[in-house]
Amino acid sequence: MTANKAIAKLLKLHKILKVSDFQFRRDGSLILSVKPYKNGARCPDCGRRGRIVRTRPVARQWRDLPVAGREVDLVYFPREIACPTHGRREEVIPWSAPHARISTRLEYAILRLCQTMTQKAAAELLRLSASTLSEQLHRSVTRRRSGHRIRGLRVIGIDEISYHKRHRYATLVYDLERSVVVWVGQGRGRETIDRFFDEMLSPYQRAQIHTACCDMSEAYMGAIRDHCRNAELVLDRFHIVKALNEAVDAVRKEQWRQADAGERKALKGLRWLLYRHSSTRSPANTRTLRALEKHNRRIYRAWRLKDEFEQLWEYKAPWAAERFFKRWTTAALRSRLEPLHRFVHTARRYQKGILAFVTSRVTNAVAEGINRIVKIVKNRASGFRSLDAFTDLIYLTVGDLDIPAQIPTKFRAL
Repeated sequence: MTANKAIAKLLKLHKILKVSDFQFRRDGSLILSVKPYKNGARCPDCGRRGRIVRTRPVARQWRDLPVAGREVDLVYFPREIACPTHGRREEVIPWSAPHARISTRLEYAILRLCQTMTQKAAAELLRLSASTLSEQLHRSVTRRRSGHRIRGLRVIGIDEISYHKRHRYATLVYDLERSVVVWVGQGRGRETIDRFFDEMLSPYQRAQIHTACCDMSEAYMGAIRDHCRNAELVLDRFHIVKALNEAVDAVRKEQWRQADAGERKALKGLRWLLYRHSSTRSPANTRTLRALEKHNRRIYRAWRLKDEFEQLWEYKAPWAAERFFKRWTTAALRSRLEPLHRFVHTARRYQKGILAFVTSRVTNAVAEGINRIVKIVKNRASGFRSLDAFTDLIYLTVGDLDIPAQIPTKFRAL
């Protein structure tokens, strides 16, 4: 076996290209003079072989995966061919994407490593500068997702995330059946979500959506009603519970401000205890809350109403859930607690969307789980200055297209 063949086999390049020569630079990096393996002189448009017209006088160079801490560059003089169909074309380069300066193997490594670590750490591992890796990552994600269409969308969730300080938000649209992000748009207004429905979905696709879940944002609800006429609008259960918890906490704060030093001892430590679901409280926690009946009846009343509201999510029959909702809101209005009065007015306004959960059992719990991963990505990078860079990593980690899987198996060296 010749040295060139041994190097190609050792670096797992023997089925991708042929090594015709090699040399080491003074800094220890390796330069491989290469040429296509079996499929040279092919048209990049149709793949047909063509007659070689000329060889490019200046060599092109591609960065490949580092080996033993050494940088590896591939060097080749591309040839122009005469394609019977498309005329003069530069032959296809099998180990790299058109106009790319890195090999497909290195591209795959960038995508895989950036799914699990910071770009800075990945750049150090791959012997690249952080700016070069970031640029190549953006190009790769954009290229691999170009032409991708959203398919099979039937149950969607819509939520917003903050990606930068000073109230900069992005809207995320989720496929709740597959637990993936299908679209990211800048802003959280009506024009943002309208852009998704108008540009990303056809009329047929919009008609196929039968369930849509969101919070109580008028922008999101209005867009769903206008664009998805066949969809049942479900208001996210967790946002409803959050609004009720905030109302109960407002009662606690009001009583805390009015209490004297002795009364505050009995109220201390109640904030997070009042938030807890009945299924996660210990018997001691429950005894503490029940003791409020003697020490502060207003907080006790708010807590009991909050606990009773949990029953709504257990109903399976719409008529039973509607009857419970009516009784509970009436009792809350009679409680003489202003924060709960405000919650009841909001709940009655969106009653149809709240009760839609009983039949659909759809929540944005999947979306909240995805948002947790998105926040990990943001924290791992210590924030993002632009939404484009953040969007690349969202699509890479929780997107509806497995981007590394788009690269053929023979180029997956990791």
